[in-house]
Amino acid sequence: MSYRTTRSFPRSLPAVTLDDVRGAQKMLVGVSRVTAMEGSRHLSQLVGAPVHLKCENLQRTGSFKLRGAYVRISGLLPEERAAGVVAASAGNHAQGVALASSLLGVRATVFMPAGAPLPKVAATRDYGAEVRLRGNVIDETLAAAQDYARETGAVFIHPFDHPDIVAGQGTVGLEILEQCPELRTLVVGVGGGGLVAGIAVAVKSLRPDVRLVGVQAAGAAAYPPSLAAGRPTSIDNPVTMADGIKVGRPGDVPFRLVEELVDDVVTVSEDELSSALLLCLERAKMVVEPAGASPVAALLSDPRAFEGPVVALLSGGNVDPLLMQRILRHGMAAAGRYLSLRLRLTDRPGALATLLGVLSAADANVLDVSHVRTDPRLGLTEAEVELHLETKGPEHCAEVATALRDAGYTVIG
Repeated sequence: MSYRTTRSFPRSLPAVTLDDVRGAQKMLVGVSRVTAMEGSRHLSQLVGAPVHLKCENLQRTGSFKLRGAYVRISGLLPEERAAGVVAASAGNHAQGVALASSLLGVRATVFMPAGAPLPKVAATRDYGAEVRLRGNVIDETLAAAQDYARETGAVFIHPFDHPDIVAGQGTVGLEILEQCPELRTLVVGVGGGGLVAGIAVAVKSLRPDVRLVGVQAAGAAAYPPSLAAGRPTSIDNPVTMADGIKVGRPGDVPFRLVEELVDDVVTVSEDELSSALLLCLERAKMVVEPAGASPVAALLSDPRAFEGPVVALLSGGNVDPLLMQRILRHGMAAAGRYLSLRLRLTDRPGALATLLGVLSAADANVLDVSHVRTDPRLGLTEAEVELHLETKGPEHCAEVATALRDAGYTVIG
């Protein structure tokens, strides 16, 4: 679903200017990487125009977050630096603040939820921050970090709601214009809005003709109701696998810029996010997290809605391996490449081997087999088998089911 804003390009930019973004770019020389931009033949064929991927998943710390964190902490007064900084994050912002603080010689304390993935906790510590695990959800973690700031005088580094953060993230937009000067459409994932707001300042100041599209997960889409209301509003219980964009309320600073400068905000489903992550891995050879795959999900959802050349921003690649495994299975199921079914067969020696032979002949890969012999629903000589198969797609699923029925099996689901 798409939510179009209804204003014209503003005469002045609120809160953050192009000069701020250019100043941040100078500050980040030698700190952040100018990440690669890679063409995608598969997406280009789908969209009918050139599609490029801006690979912030290859940035230091694995996401764009270092940019804003470094600019924000660099701007602190000497006495503020001496007091240290504190942040709350489940992953990317934590690592960005940790590395930025280490580079600048500032003490950092990062609060993370108790259930944060262990690789992200370890990486944050490795970048030099003290990690404190507090709360079961990010709101509780955020409250603990703010309490710590009040008690100790440490400066709270917000993940998106500060002009310096926005300016730092906007440096991605300057790089995109340099790398793809023929750009017509830019697609960016949106959580609190710091990234898309900074990019909007940079891109719309230099190229107001470029269409800028923000993407939110449908279960955590706070911007559509906020844009409709004309002010940031909260949504209850945002739910999505894309934790990098799971934010219940837009930031005040980025909201003003998104309202003024972003042309559309679209939403994508969990199935579309899974399919996009799978595509990035298989076709682009890019490891991305669900939030980082959200622009690709938007292209998959409505490929002909984007005038090319298109740039899709892969904002991060910090995905927990266990979550990646679940998402890939979900993505393969969404793409019709998993087939789960149950069938009845005669319970006799060799029956299961015969069944597996039929599946082998149909070129289906068996992932899991559950063989049930004792159940009140079954006859004395019957057994029930539950199968999980990997296939080549929806047509192959139908072929496998037909092959089983032709072999005399009763497929019951």
